[in-house]
Amino acid sequence: MSQRKMLQISTGALVLLLPWFGGLVIGEISQDFSKCLNFFYNETPPQGISAGGYVPICQRHKNQYHFASLYHRQHRAPLYSAYILSPADGKRPNSTWMYEPQLAFSRASPEMKSFVAAIDQNVIESQAVLQDYKYSNYTRGHLNPSMHQKTKEDREATFTLTNIVPQRKGSNSGPWNSLENKMLRQFKAFCRGPMYVITGVMPYESEARWINNRVSVPEYMWSAYCCPSYNDTLPESLQPFFPTYAAVGRNDRNSGEEIVPVNAKAKSSVRGYEVRQMSLEALEGILAQRLAMPISLFDGQCQYQRPKL
Repeated sequence: MSQRKMLQISTGALVLLLPWFGGLVIGEISQDFSKCLNFFYNETPPQGISAGGYVPICQRHKNQYHFASLYHRQHRAPLYSAYILSPADGKRPNSTWMYEPQLAFSRASPEMKSFVAAIDQNVIESQAVLQDYKYSNYTRGHLNPSMHQKTKEDREATFTLTNIVPQRKGSNSGPWNSLENKMLRQFKAFCRGPMYVITGVMPYESEARWINNRVSVPEYMWSAYCCPSYNDTLPESLQPFFPTYAAVGRNDRNSGEEIVPVNAKAKSSVRGYEVRQMSLEALEGILAQRLAMPISLFDGQCQYQRPKL
């Protein structure tokens, strides 16, 4: 049996262990990521994360797949989005927000659709809608940020609420935004091939938090990249950041400091939303502890490949 087939079977068989993840939900979009495996390193989605309660979405816009997300309908939020980083060739597009029709109707078009004035009740029940974020004191935080996508169509595709989580403004426009910009700089300066990125969330460890009593709020954001082919004359100070790199960011000023310490010298507008850089192994250890399951984000831990001359 092929590795890909085994992956698809095991993904459907596992069951999530935390109450935050809810019970088993049969995915209406797909049972696996078979149509968009190219967005994962070695065409292998993260191992150890169950699909129980989750729907794999190959994010399709204008008849093309742009990235992948693992989405929970009951909590109306993604666990992660996976994509290949490619610096934008233009500006951030006007935000025409979209939704996933197949979450509401299994036989609907696989194409994202823009929100209209009158929203079908089935859409409202199946996923987050714009009204959920109104007056919530949270911003719409991209897991796959638009400026990490090259073409206008790629950037437009990130404006689906199935790629969005409730994120505090101090994080979204502060330290987390700085992290996204740093990843872009590292890619431009040192990567000699594709950079595979997975960005996701960690729920609260005890009681779940919600906006509008419908959309689950994460306590932490996390991100990791795999750049298997990079400049072999990398400065010594940057060697810990290749071929893999990871970080965790605070999304709650009142959270403890066990995972991400607070910088008392930071500006008051961003204090409490710090980002801690770490190794891929450290992030996987934190995720394994918080989610109570062994997790491997990149196949084989993302092995170095010498750049082609």
